Amino acid sequence: MAAANGVRRVWVGQNGLLSTPAVSAIIRERVGADGSRATGAFILTASHNPGGPTEDFGIKYNMENGGQAPESVTDMIYENTKTIKKYPIAEDLPRVDISAIGITSFEGLEGKFDVEVFDSADDYVKLMKSIFDFESIKKLLSSPKFTFCFDALHGVAGAYAHRIFVEELGAQESSLLNCVPKEDFGGGHPDPNLTYAKELVTRMGLSKTDDAGVEPPEFGAAADGDADRNMILGKRFFVTPSDSVAIIAANAVAAIPYFSSGLKGVARSMPTSAALDVVAKTLGLKFFEVPTGWKFFCNLMDAGMCSVCGEESFGTGSDHIREKDGIWAVLAWLSILAHKNKESLEGDAKLVTVEDIVRQHWATYGRHYYTRYDYENVDATAAKELMGLLVKLQSSLPDVNKIIKGIHPEVANVGSADEFEYNDPVDGSVSKHQGIRYLFEDGSRLVFRLSGTGSEGATVRVYIEQYEKDTSKISRDSQDALAPLLSKLQEFTGRSSPTVIT
Repeated sequence: MAAANGVRRVWVGQNGLLSTPAVSAIIRERVGADGSRATGAFILTASHNPGGPTEDFGIKYNMENGGQAPESVTDMIYENTKTIKKYPIAEDLPRVDISAIGITSFEGLEGKFDVEVFDSADDYVKLMKSIFDFESIKKLLSSPKFTFCFDALHGVAGAYAHRIFVEELGAQESSLLNCVPKEDFGGGHPDPNLTYAKELVTRMGLSKTDDAGVEPPEFGAAADGDADRNMILGKRFFVTPSDSVAIIAANAVAAIPYFSSGLKGVARSMPTSAALDVVAKTLGLKFFEVPTGWKFFCNLMDAGMCSVCGEESFGTGSDHIREKDGIWAVLAWLSILAHKNKESLEGDAKLVTVEDIVRQHWATYGRHYYTRYDYENVDATAAKELMGLLVKLQSSLPDVNKIIKGIHPEVANVGSADEFEYNDPVDGSVSKHQGIRYLFEDGSRLVFRLSGTGSEGATVRVYIEQYEKDTSKISRDSQDALAPLLSKLQEFTGRSSPTVIT
């Protein structure tokens, strides 16, 4: 189709494998031998959903800034689908071997047409080495005190894991799990969370069937199918995505060379906990709360207003590209660990662990107890009725407080409630109906949102957050701390339990 429609050249990652972050990097950074640059890219992906012939498959278009096509463009594409009557295609174009690096040239209807197959990792690795101190991370990974594990969940991150972690940073081959990319993700669900990354969770000592005789690694991480999401784990310790982005922001200037001159600003999606807000306020950084969707971060980054951003759905990133970036997040955490352990890798000094870093962060900034409940494949009509009911309840907060006090009198009152609306400071656009919020007087939040990125039906997401500044209480289990806010969920959702708890 490209050849028949006047495209001059197509770039293809070797074996058809490119992560979503790498595609963004290539659009922004790669220059062809003749000085050419990509004007955009098509990404064929199941994202973090099950993939294969009977499962998810998506087509996504990224613009010349490396970010997702905005609605103004996708709306135009949709309008064209309603009127298009025919399309040209060069059916006799010979097959190109995309497993072999090189350029194949053809004479098309409008002149020369090239297909260039290139190494999938080269440009991305070069970019990562310009951001992080690889020698510092390599020293950490070579220490007998430190052990490491990375799970690609048979997604495209496997095409980068060996090159970065083993070849560049000297990690052991045995530290890589499920790093052979497979079209169906090995039959698994490549979503890096405590439910689906079972093998990593078990290895890190967090499963119910934990083998007490095997000592877990000090650090573990996973990426999703297209390598833009991440999960960070310590030994028997889970780092919430909301805490992760806050901790990266708090340590970025000291630990990551790319940020040594300071952060332009930070941003989070609305459902993400307010841990990042506290860091921004304490450090005097510009802060933005945006709707769910990476394009909102891209606007801020293109305007030079944001350096580090993240969302509770395991997406973390920075302005080095215009996508969230799973391997970047892993390298950011390894950089923080390397920085914190500069004096601890030799002799008898105790290693500063992932858990140590998180608990020190809580002691400094307070802890945001946070849980997300996902109710997947809910009947779409019922889900919309639920959201309508929740909006209706907002008109009578005294009744809402009466319901809550009837269950748990100690819970603070709901002080306000709304549907989140975002006014973009860059282009002035307004995004309405972005989630239903109940905001408690003590800073706690209860948020409901319908998600459209699942495979079928509707997904109702419920976010519960409680802020605790008392250092004597920051070590409680999340479920215990949040119990007063959880009691009514079964009645609201019509489900006895969620599909996924994060």
